[in-house]
Amino acid sequence: MILITACLSCDLLVPTNNEVIADQANIVAAVGQNQLLKSDIANLTSNAQSVEDSTLLADNYVRNWVKKELFLKEANNSMNIDLSEIEKKVSDYRYTLLSYEFQKLYIQRNLDTLVTPVQIEQYYNENKDNFSLRQNIFKGRFIKLNKEAPKKRDVRRWMKSLRPESLESLKEYSFQYANNYSLDSSWIKFEEITRSTPFSTIENKVQFLRRTNYAEETDSLYLYLLKIDEYKLSEEISPIEFVENDIRNIILNSRKVALAKGLENEIFERAKENEDYTIYR
Repeated sequence: MILITACLSCDLLVPTNNEVIADQANIVAAVGQNQLLKSDIANLTSNAQSVEDSTLLADNYVRNWVKKELFLKEANNSMNIDLSEIEKKVSDYRYTLLSYEFQKLYIQRNLDTLVTPVQIEQYYNENKDNFSLRQNIFKGRFIKLNKEAPKKRDVRRWMKSLRPESLESLKEYSFQYANNYSLDSSWIKFEEITRSTPFSTIENKVQFLRRTNYAEETDSLYLYLLKIDEYKLSEEISPIEFVENDIRNIILNSRKVALAKGLENEIFERAKENEDYTIYR
């Protein structure tokens, strides 16, 4: 009786011809013992726009998979490759990848993202020498207009006016007619805003900024109007407003580093308390 039971159990472990055929039907490609199954490429073709696209995507994926497997097989058979060194590098990479993902998740959950104006100002005052300008900047107004645009006399008057209603008129006009413009009160990179304009050909830009309050230039198609209210020159200390976002990112990055370092120490101290590791001397 026991013998019969054992034999029946053995029969259950042996795949039938139908099962073998079914398994083979699910195989798309094989290199040695490694197999690519239909389930591996199912998601790849699910978003295809047509049958032709689906077939093309699948064919390319299968071809690349075969090439990769053949290359790995050839590499594994090479006598000149130290496989133990490869395994060590794979282990090191796995550690690095897991550590990075774990730290990223921990930081996302614990990072204080609020950076106050007081903190930004404090960091700026303590590190002013690190914020030397690399380019000339200015506060003011800039408009690029087609030469045939209407109301150019009004535009010139609005450009020079300090009245709030003039600025509003200028914004409405620029939105409708200007090819390019900057009218807010933030600091602007002079080289960037004047690129591809006649102002970019000015040889002594430092002297121009020092002496100019309002200027106009033209080319064959456009009229360029520039008003300069304030300026800072390259190598001068940057205004805090110009580097505010940079400082915010610096503070956040320093918090991330502190969290990551704290996580390492926390894990180590917890393991020490629980005696989760042993050092043999």
